[in-house]
Amino acid sequence: MERYVCIHGHFYQPPRENPWLETIAPQHSAHPYHDWNERIAAECYTPNTASRILDGDGRIIQIVNNYSRISFNFGPTLLAWLEKYVPATYHAIIEADRQSRTLFAGHGSAIAQAYNHMIMPLANRRDKRTQVIWGIRDFERRFGRMPEGMWLPETAVDIETLETLAECGIRFTILSPYQARAVRKIGATTWQDASGGKIDTTMPYLQHLPSGRTIAIFFYNGHISRAVAFEGLLYNGDNFAHRLIGGFHERMGPQLVHIATDGETYGHHHPRGDMALAYALHYLERERLARLTNYAAFLTLHPPTHEVQIAERTSWSCFHGIERWRSDCGCSTGGREGWKQTWRAPLRAALDWLRDTLAARFETAAERLLFDPWTARDDYIRVVLDRSPESVNAFLAEHATRELNTEERIEVLHLLEIQRQAMLMYTSCGWFFAELSGIETVQVLHYAARAIQLARALDGDDLEPEFLRRLAEAPSNIPQFVNGRGVYEQLVLPHVVDLRQVAAHYAATSLFNIQTDPQRVYCYTVEQRRHRVMEAGHAKLALGVARVTSTITLESAELRYGVLHLGDQNLIGAVRTEDGAESYADLLHTISPAFERADLADVVQTLTRHFGRLDYSLKSVFYDEQRAIVRAILAPALEETAAAYQRLYDRHTPLISFLTNQGIPLPPEVATAAEYAMSMAIYRALTADPPDFERARSLIDSAHRAGVSLAREPLIGELRRSIEQVTARLLTDPESSVLFDRLLNLARLVRALPFAIDLWRAQNDVFAIRATHYAELAARARAGDQRARIWTERFATAATLLGISMSGYGR
Repeated sequence: MERYVCIHGHFYQPPRENPWLETIAPQHSAHPYHDWNERIAAECYTPNTASRILDGDGRIIQIVNNYSRISFNFGPTLLAWLEKYVPATYHAIIEADRQSRTLFAGHGSAIAQAYNHMIMPLANRRDKRTQVIWGIRDFERRFGRMPEGMWLPETAVDIETLETLAECGIRFTILSPYQARAVRKIGATTWQDASGGKIDTTMPYLQHLPSGRTIAIFFYNGHISRAVAFEGLLYNGDNFAHRLIGGFHERMGPQLVHIATDGETYGHHHPRGDMALAYALHYLERERLARLTNYAAFLTLHPPTHEVQIAERTSWSCFHGIERWRSDCGCSTGGREGWKQTWRAPLRAALDWLRDTLAARFETAAERLLFDPWTARDDYIRVVLDRSPESVNAFLAEHATRELNTEERIEVLHLLEIQRQAMLMYTSCGWFFAELSGIETVQVLHYAARAIQLARALDGDDLEPEFLRRLAEAPSNIPQFVNGRGVYEQLVLPHVVDLRQVAAHYAATSLFNIQTDPQRVYCYTVEQRRHRVMEAGHAKLALGVARVTSTITLESAELRYGVLHLGDQNLIGAVRTEDGAESYADLLHTISPAFERADLADVVQTLTRHFGRLDYSLKSVFYDEQRAIVRAILAPALEETAAAYQRLYDRHTPLISFLTNQGIPLPPEVATAAEYAMSMAIYRALTADPPDFERARSLIDSAHRAGVSLAREPLIGELRRSIEQVTARLLTDPESSVLFDRLLNLARLVRALPFAIDLWRAQNDVFAIRATHYAELAARARAGDQRARIWTERFATAATLLGISMSGYGR
């Protein structure tokens, strides 16, 4: 068969981490998830690792890892997040690449990406090189092999970028059909116009480069890609498959129909898009309509017969080339009528000035410490990927001109971290949307602020005033901000973190017993020298001394802190350098008697005299811990409210039953009490040892008859956890009758509830048991094994309740 299909997914999210903490703050717009990475992982990245193919009754007949049968790239910063926060999904993605090598003649389906989604034609040559090297090195560390292809952010391309790819050993990249200028058969002398998308996308092309190198380019099918991304083609897997087949020409010879879209199309932009993808691939293979492949495998079998001249400084998402990332070209997303993007050019100019200023200082400062500062920057990715002392030591041993002392090591790491931030601030999303104050643009300004802060710490020279002057030339569409300076001052500066704030955060959280690791605050270590917490009524006081150290730059300081909680949200505190001017013991001796007699005014005065100013409050605590503190503060009040609901329900249960039997609606206050009391009674039945499933079912039925809504939380969470625990244990003990009893009871409860429970992981486990054990036990049952017969019947019942097809299976 000479007809091939390849589907490429560009899986990417802009880096959202706070550059001072290296973690993502809660994003309310992503509710009920913590942040957008978590939400999109749940909607797209994770489902594609185990996508469902359903029968006509909507039951699962197959579960497949889509990544193993498509071509894909993941942004390196996104993979780093997945590795830390969704490790099962991360490892399934890595495993999919390994599986694809088996499917596609040794060629993995994963390709690399230029590191942090910088628009490459707008980058200088030095940044281009580092972006490609970092993308390759990150890929090698994760996938265990050299990438054959590389995705260019927004497919933005110029010859210098292609030269950099080829120089670094990349075989191919993927572009839009509108990025080809002319083509000809290899050996021919006449070029044919290919502009306007006229290129034949069913073959690869060779781009000759000024150095004498070449690189292969695949131009994806624009019409089908657009239909997938924007025209609803994923609503039906059959239609998707047939549309792909319709992309072949009548001509003889090998043809590749391939499309490229954002990977988030398959599940996030289009709910259950992963299932349409899984079914389309399944249908193509089952009907033998085409062979699935990836780009590297096809390129090896069918090298280019034609060459191409690209249209330089073009992209897949801007009609004007690459103007979307440097001018008010008219391309924008998410704006209001009348909004303009005249801010784009001055924003880029301000960042270019900052980059170039920092680069000059980097060269000057680093040349006495490093053999080759820019080679060291290219290699710094190994430290970014592994910040252990052993990794840092090995890096410095290779690049430092001599053995460095502690201050010099910190200086080198500062210099290299400045360079990392100076590249992150060019992440393309900063210019993509309509308004300067959007979260994506604010994010790139966060990186700029971090670079400025690190530079200031090195030599005391502050680049911020000049940077702000230049930002003021970028007009905002929102009067509140006026311009880029206003955006920076209102949305960036309040989030700048230093070692003192880390110490204040540490002290504040110590008052509420919410520290998961008492020696760690995000990317900082805390060595407690002295620490004391005192309580007097509702007030709490934390005093101490701690050494706070950045794990990124190794910058460190010994700090003294005092934090006072007066009740509710009223928290004040201060931090100072532990300089010995007035000892910690003196502070403790002075303040303890005042606190013990609950003279809080004297406590505040003592803190003020000792520290000078009380600069810190609950607002100074980092967001996740802020939430945890608020929950801790509210916990007693919520417990009182819950007890009141329970008393109201218990006192009037007969009346509630009477009203229900008479068809009289419950008053809202009584309905709320009944919802809480009945939901908690079900929760207690489920969490009893052993669980009381009969009572839980009876309560669910009673609530239904009474018209009482049940609280989705905590019931959804508890049922999901319970059923996942049982199916996970069944994987290692699949013949346990006790576990099957529990699974059947839980599955029936799930069916009885008025809201849906996420059964994704449980279904995966049961499907795996079906694949590994059912056939054998069914054979034993047919041979007369009574125990096996009972097992197969109960398994079939449980699987069916969980939405898994057993039609004809094992027979």
